[in-house]
Formats: sequence, structure tokens, C-alpha cells
Amino acid sequence: MFQPLHLPLLHGVTTTTATTSTSHLREYRKGNWTIEETLVLITAKKLDDERRTKPSSATYDPTPSCGRPSGELRWKWIENYCWNNGCFRSQNQCNDKWDNLLRDYKKVLDYELQSSQSQLDGSDLLQSYWIIDKQERKNRNLPSNMAFQVYQSLKEVVQKKNPQRPITLQEATVTPRVVQPAPPPEAPPSAVAQPAVSASDSSETDMTGKLDSDTKRRRVQDIGSSIVRSASVLARTLRNSEEKKEKRHRDLMELEERRLHIQETHNEVNQQGIASLIAAVNNLSGAIKSLISDQQDSK
Repeated sequence: MFQPLHLPLLHGVTTTTATTSTSHLREYRKGNWTIEETLVLITAKKLDDERRTKPSSATYDPTPSCGRPSGELRWKWIENYCWNNGCFRSQNQCNDKWDNLLRDYKKVLDYELQSSQSQLDGSDLLQSYWIIDKQERKNRNLPSNMAFQVYQSLKEVVQKKNPQRPITLQEATVTPRVVQPAPPPEAPPSAVAQPAVSASDSSETDMTGKLDSDTKRRRVQDIGSSIVRSASVLARTLRNSEEKKEKRHRDLMELEERRLHIQETHNEVNQQGIASLIAAVNNLSGAIKSLISDQQDSK
């Protein structure tokens, strides 16, 4: 069974301030993302959510507060964290990758909900995403290479979002980004104003809230599906046991019939042998009498 990989939380890492001059010196890595880079990005996004929702807490910050301007873009902060933890990607790459991760996670989550519902109905037409091969994933318009540890890490981040109103499965679709004002958190008297939340953040919060509701619904459906599967397995086991008992009974009856038939045959053979022996004795007795009679006549 797959074992989920926990998010890598690194503490005490010293970094430098992300200034315009240093960003020009960075050589960003291109090409496909590795699983390690993806997990670092998810960790950065998780920490960024925590620092924005809890500005007064001692959340790990890869950029010193004295060198960070108040209007710093959130994805620049994420880039700095990734850069300090071995993921040499730009803020645009991180933003695009995160959007792709959420979209893939949404597809896998919706498919798993449908698969659980299919098993609950007894049709069992849809197998789990983690069972089907890559070709079937492509045929079903699913991400072909979503790693289980990445899925688990994304689910952990999504579930930390504040849940919104309950939604239906049909409403849990990827919506286009819209500009929505986000309510600012209450700041202490000595705290400075927090940076404005971007339009992509508002849309992303709405979508992650929906995913969280879908996750709870999926858990309930998984429990019901497990009960149905267990009852089905128990019924099959009992039926197989009864069939085996009947088969053993039939086999015993057949063996008993064969034994009786063999016994009858054996008795018949014995009777025939005794009759033949008696006839032979009678013949021998007659021959002896005839011989004695002949000898007496000759004298």
C-alpha cells in the first residue's frame, strides 16, 4: 500500500533578501518538475498561507522582515523559499505549476468521488485512479502521472483552508479567475497593513474551499462504500462455504454408494466361489465313490 510522504518542513535556513539585483543573478531551472521540487513548492504554499492568515505568528520566513517591502508579491516570497530549499524556479513557474497542481488534484478528486459512488451502487464500473494504468488515465482525461505523495500533500494543504458553504459535486468545477475583494485579517495595533490579496488568491481560496467540501463528502462515501464491499465479501464467503459443504456432502454420498457397490460385488464373488467349491467337492466325492465301487467289483 502506498505510504503518504509528509511535507518537508525545513527550519533555521539562512537566506538573503530577494532584491531586483539578486533576482537577475538567478539562473532558473527549466523542464519538467521533479517530485522533490513539487513537494518543496507545496510546502512553500502552505507556509505562505499560514503567514498571511496568521501575520503575528512565528511562521518560517525565508526573507528577513527588515529587507522585505510591504508590497512584496506573494509568489516572490514563494520563489525565495523554493530557491533556499533546492528548487530553483521562478515565481512565474511556481504560479503556473501551482495552478496545474490544483487542476490535476481537482480532476483526480472528482474521479475518485465517481469511483466511490460507482462501487457504492454496486456497478463497480470505475476503478480507483491509483489502480488504472497511464493509458486509461489519458483516455479518461485524467493526469497521467500524479504521484500519490503529491496528492496527499495537496490534500493536506487544501484541507487547512477555511471551509465554505456545502456544495454539490456539479458545482465543484474549476472556475475562471475573478477579482474578488478578500476581507483583511484583524491586525494588532502595532502591526502594519498586510499586502493586498491578488485576484488569483481570491479565486484560489474559493476553489480550495470547494475541494475541502468534496473531500469531506468523499470520506462519507468511502465509508459507505467500504460497508457495502464488506457485506458483499461476507455474503460471497458464506455462499462459497455453503457450496463447499454441499459439495462435500455429495462427494461423501458418492463414496458411500461406491463402497456399497464394491461390497455387493465382493459378496457376489464370494457366493459364486463357494458354489463352485461345493460343486467341485461333490464331483470329487462322486469320483471317489465310483473308484471304490470299481475296485470292489474287480475283486
